[in-house]
Amino acid sequence: MERADHSRLVMERGRPGYVQRGYSYHGHDFGRRSYYYHGREYDRFYRGYGYRGMYLNVYAPGYYFAPGFYGWAYNPWGMPIAYAWGWGGSPWYGYYGGYFAPYATYPSASYWLTDYMISQDLQTAYSAHQEAGEVDGAPGPAGGPAELTPDVKQQIADEVRSQLALENSEAGQNAQHQDVDPASSGIARLLADGRPHVFVAGSALDLVDANGQECAISDGDVLALRTPPPADATAADLAVLASKGGKECQKSSTVAVQLTDLQEMQNHMRETIDQGLQDLQAKQGKGGVPQAPPSAQAKPTETEFASIAPPPDPKDAADLQQQGQQADQSEKEVAAEASQESGTPISVAPPAPATVEIGQTLDQVQAALGTPARVANLGPKVIYYYDGKKVIFKDGKVSDVQ
Repeated sequence: MERADHSRLVMERGRPGYVQRGYSYHGHDFGRRSYYYHGREYDRFYRGYGYRGMYLNVYAPGYYFAPGFYGWAYNPWGMPIAYAWGWGGSPWYGYYGGYFAPYATYPSASYWLTDYMISQDLQTAYSAHQEAGEVDGAPGPAGGPAELTPDVKQQIADEVRSQLALENSEAGQNAQHQDVDPASSGIARLLADGRPHVFVAGSALDLVDANGQECAISDGDVLALRTPPPADATAADLAVLASKGGKECQKSSTVAVQLTDLQEMQNHMRETIDQGLQDLQAKQGKGGVPQAPPSAQAKPTETEFASIAPPPDPKDAADLQQQGQQADQSEKEVAAEASQESGTPISVAPPAPATVEIGQTLDQVQAALGTPARVANLGPKVIYYYDGKKVIFKDGKVSDVQ
C-alpha cells in the first residue's frame, strides 16, 4: 500500500512486513525498510536505480565489517569444524527433514552461511504455513537423501563466497568515501558477467513454467540463471534446482522470473549473509567456530547513508498489523462471495494449534504464540508470560513450559 506520505507498506501473512521510506543521499535515491516480524524490529537499506526501463531497489549494507573479517570469512579455515545448530527438536526442522540436511563439517564460512541462510528461510516458510493452517503433512519424505542435494548446496556456497568478495570490495570503496555503483552490486552485473548464478527464494512467488503452467516457489527454493535474458527483456528464465514439492514448481522445470523479483532474491541473499556474519562474529571461538584474527575484531562500521536515514514511525508496527487484519477480512469476504455465486460452500482450514516444544528459540515461540504479555529477563534465564502459561528459556532455548 502506498501511503499519503509516499512511504510504502508491504504485508504478507506469516512473513516479515515492512514500511519503506525514501530519501536522498549525494543526489541518489535511497530507501530505509523498517521490518517487523513477531515482535522483532530491524532495518535494511536500498539504493534505487533505473535498469531496462524498470526501477530496482538494490541492497545497500547499512554497515561493513573490517577487511580482516571478510578475509577470515572468505578463505578456508585452518581445518573443517563440526557445529551443533540445536535444531533437533524444532518443528520446522522435522517438517522439512526430507528437503534439507546441514553439512557434517564446515571448511569455511561460506558453507556455514549456506546452512544458516537455508535454515532461516525454512523457519520463515514453516511459520507462514503454520499461520495458514497448512502444516498437516511434511512436504517431502524424511529419512532418505535430502532433496537439496550436495551439488545444489555447493552452488549456493559458491554464490555466497562470490557475494562475500563483492561486499569486501564495496567495503573498501565505502572506507574511501566513494559511492558504490548499484549496477555493480545488483543483478545488472550478474546478468552481464557471462557466468551462471544461483538464487535462493526469500518469499513466496507465483510463476509460470515453460509449458505455460502456473506454479509457485517459496522461501528456501533454489533457482539457477544459466544464460542472461535478451537485452530488452524484463524477465529471465531460470531452472528450478530444488523445490519443496506439493504445489511448488517442479525440480528441473524452467520458470520466468521478473527482474524486479530476481533483484529481491539477490537482496535477500546478501541481507541474510550479513545477518549470518554478525552471528559468526559473535560466535567466533565458541561451539567449534574458529577464532578470527585480531585484524577481524573491529566492530562493523555504519555507512553514511544509513546514519542520515529518516527514522521509522512508532505507529508502523500497528499499521502493518491493521493492514494484515483488513486483508484477512477481505479474503474471507471474497471467498464467501465466490461460495454464494457458485452455490458450493468454501471451507477455510482452521489454523493449526500453536505448539511449543523443548529446544525452540525465542523467535520460534513468538511465531507460535505471538508477543508475550510480559517478559522476565534474568540473565541466561528468560521467562515469557502468556495467558495462563509460562515459557521458560535457558540460554535462548525453551527448557520448560508451565
